Amino acid sequence: EVQLVESGGGLVQAGGSLRLSCTASGISFDDYAIGWFRQVPGKEREGVSCISKGDRSTLYADSVQGRFTVSTDNLDNTMYLQMNRLKPEDTAVYYCAAGPTCRWYSLPLTKNDYWGQGTHVTVSS
Repeated sequence: EVQLVESGGGLVQAGGSLRLSCTASGISFDDYAIGWFRQVPGKEREGVSCISKGDRSTLYADSVQGRFTVSTDNLDNTMYLQMNRLKPEDTAVYYCAAGPTCRWYSLPLTKNDYWGQGTHVTVSS
């Protein structure tokens, strides 16, 4: 069984930082395009970042470019999202995801994709 488990969310003031973690079991992150998306209740899902499967190039949403950094620890099969200079508009539930390609970043999730249960991030002004 494949499981992705996020942690590290919480409440932080604007300008602060948080680091989210995502640990996978049942798959190896090395074999997938991996990254993060976020969702505010009632709004569409937004891709935050994706590391491609092949050359491991990384893309970021314009809204987080320069503030967020995604990284991986291959030994622990864990992925991180370092979030700096947080803004109230970053408030959302953050999910880690893995799929054959970064398609899930901007298109609907499919049965070939995996994602976790989400972790809440609240940024106060």
